[in-house]
Amino acid sequence: MKVPVYSMAGEVVKHIELSDAVFAVPFNQAVVHQAMVGQLANARQGTASTKTRGEVSGSHQKLFRQKHTGQARAGSRGSPLRRGGGVAFGPKPRSYRQELPKKMRRLALRSVLSAKAGDKELMVLEKLELDDPKTKEMVKILAALGVDNGSALIATSQPEENVAKSARNLAGVKTIPARLLNVVDLLSYKMLLMTEAAVRQVEQLWGKELVRGQSNASL
Repeated sequence: MKVPVYSMAGEVVKHIELSDAVFAVPFNQAVVHQAMVGQLANARQGTASTKTRGEVSGSHQKLFRQKHTGQARAGSRGSPLRRGGGVAFGPKPRSYRQELPKKMRRLALRSVLSAKAGDKELMVLEKLELDDPKTKEMVKILAALGVDNGSALIATSQPEENVAKSARNLAGVKTIPARLLNVVDLLSYKMLLMTEAAVRQVEQLWGKELVRGQSNASL
């Protein structure tokens, strides 16, 4: 697949060939959904906690006798039916973590990247470098590229401090190193802007299947 490469002024400077192994993969909805659900679940802290009736401080004796009081039968003040009492079936600290096989994570990323490329929602930049962190310059670049709808994910091969600082005050714009691209971010933003170096890095990371026994800390 050939795509144009743009300058920061929005002009086409050349065309490059994208790897079909990353940017021309059939969309697998089931795997993408599972990867998204797993990533959102792993982001949950799981620290919510409530007290049961046995953990509420205070007397655990029956408040008054069973009969002849003209009131409802009541247990201790820790009963879930009373104000300040325990919580019935309340949350307790737990882990929501879901494990997803490496091949499925890679397939989900390739599926979303391919969908972005196929829907013309991927733009490749020759480079993206700023001398100083200026939001005005980032707005100018996005406008020149026609990305003024306020929803863009910018991926660079290495963390670019000036680029990140220039974009962090723009609502709907996020910067991220290419090796940290993930399904949730890719689905959360309309346009994906990648530098040419970031594209080659992505192709190197996810363009081929893992060899058995090989570990990759970035996945």
